[in-house]
Amino acid sequence: MAKVGVILSGCGVYDGSEIHETVITLLALDRAGAEIVMMAPDIEQGVVNHLTGEQEEGATRNVLVESARIARGNVSNIADISAAELDALMIPGGFGVAKNLCDFAFKGPDCSVNPEVARLVREIVAAKKPLAAVCIAPALVAKVLGADNLDPKLTIGTDEGTAGAVASMGATHISCPVEEFVIDAENKIITSPAYMLAGRISEAAEGIEKTVQALMEMLA
Repeated sequence: MAKVGVILSGCGVYDGSEIHETVITLLALDRAGAEIVMMAPDIEQGVVNHLTGEQEEGATRNVLVESARIARGNVSNIADISAAELDALMIPGGFGVAKNLCDFAFKGPDCSVNPEVARLVREIVAAKKPLAAVCIAPALVAKVLGADNLDPKLTIGTDEGTAGAVASMGATHISCPVEEFVIDAENKIITSPAYMLAGRISEAAEGIEKTVQALMEMLA
């Protein structure tokens, strides 16, 4: 049974993992017969009121604790996970990726990535194990692997501004419709736009399910 790590970034589209994307990812992996290892960094995060979309000034939560909501408690500190324990890695989207796993939401191409997240991404790629990322998560991958001069080929969809930022971090951006995905065969990376483009959960699901299928096929 393939063991696939899933990096979470909290709980909720505006300040954590996008819940639809995460659940679709987990369901697709489970249906494919994968053993899922959920993880998140043990760090503090800001809080957004999901009813109003506004930042709650002074409010903080813990990314690992919040991720446990989606994981039903079965989530590990990413610092305790190594690539040697996994066969593949996947990162769902949500603003938590761009706020908690890195600070792309605030600094764009000048962002930095959480050291443990960057470590695991690098370990997976160095071990020639598949890596999948959806929605805004490919921007994080671009920052890590672009800095290593690996020229990752990936997509965040069709948004020119975000695509330009991804390219400026050392990646090659490839435009992609919501229901499809992009494969970087050399680096074993699969990416799909999900809610960067999706207007409905079914649209996000189609691309994510295809991404998971491609990830599992790389392991065959």
